[in-house]
Amino acid sequence: MTDTQMTAPVPPAPKTRLRLVPLLEPRQSIAERLRIGVYVGSLLLATLISVLLLAGAGVPPGDLGTEIMNTAFSSPRALGSVLAQMAPLVVAGLATAIAFRANFWNIGLEGQMILGSIFASYVAIHNIGPAETRLLLMAVAAALGGMIWVAGPGLLKIKLGVNEVITTLLLNYVAFNLLLHLLYGPWKDPVSAFPHTEQYEAFEKLPQLGWMNLTWALPLSGLLALVLWWVYSASRLGYLIDLMRSNATMARAVGVPVLGLSVASILGSGAVGGLTGFAISAGIEGRMTQDFFVGYLFSGVLIAFLGRNHPLGVVIVAFFMAVLMLLGQSLQVFFGVPSALVQLVQAIFIICVAGSEFFLTYRMNWRSAA
Repeated sequence: MTDTQMTAPVPPAPKTRLRLVPLLEPRQSIAERLRIGVYVGSLLLATLISVLLLAGAGVPPGDLGTEIMNTAFSSPRALGSVLAQMAPLVVAGLATAIAFRANFWNIGLEGQMILGSIFASYVAIHNIGPAETRLLLMAVAAALGGMIWVAGPGLLKIKLGVNEVITTLLLNYVAFNLLLHLLYGPWKDPVSAFPHTEQYEAFEKLPQLGWMNLTWALPLSGLLALVLWWVYSASRLGYLIDLMRSNATMARAVGVPVLGLSVASILGSGAVGGLTGFAISAGIEGRMTQDFFVGYLFSGVLIAFLGRNHPLGVVIVAFFMAVLMLLGQSLQVFFGVPSALVQLVQAIFIICVAGSEFFLTYRMNWRSAA
């Protein structure tokens, strides 16, 4: 028998054809290079779409680039404005990230900001405590107000399984109506009769840094980010929280105090949310106004999401978000761009980045056997 006769025939390769609808295959692992590439691609796509929309609204791409540079980097004054806007955004992003890392979808940041500002303003209006410690008492009261406002949804989630997205979101409206009641009622400014509280005393405001009207809100927000970075990256507590987030059942089985960690994360998120309201009232406005909280819920969620719930990522994204917010104001003033279009641009960025998670979770197989 010859060698040719002894060799088994090689079966022909199976024919394949392209699918009209791809087959989704879950990825078993994700290379860091792929993750970075997908995120960069999503940001570039969002930028391209935004530039085209703004060009259609009458903003030439060349003028847009110039306006970005003028908004953030043209002078120390411009950079100071960005940093001043960035401070409360960092705190808002951290408040949201703390909850998200514990699988608690806190959509009540605005309500917690309002309660934080109300509690802080109560201390200021009623002159509680000596002048030397008034500011500290206001900060503690703001954190307590945020904790109280998030405790209800947290309890309902843990004990009854009620969806926290609904409860935290609805409590925003309750808090807003409470704010209107106070500002159009007993706390209306007695001097101007406008719907805001009277001006805080000088010792009830966050002190100036001495450069470009920046206050201590900026370094304090940075310090808070560093503390949370250490907690999540270098402490046993952070490791346990990450374990609980990835698999709560397994964490509970190996003795991790899941209930205690959940409660601590929920209350911590509310406390930082209350401090966000304090940072704006005592660090920017100098009083409590009726619209100081507007836009921070969306911004907080966006910053936490883009920053991957990481404290240092939150700081970086908050800086670019501050630039984007000031750029939007500039475009409205100098180019007549409507505010709705500015909000649409922000929404485009979060949609593109959120959509990038799909490509990191699944691989699309366009081929099938004939």
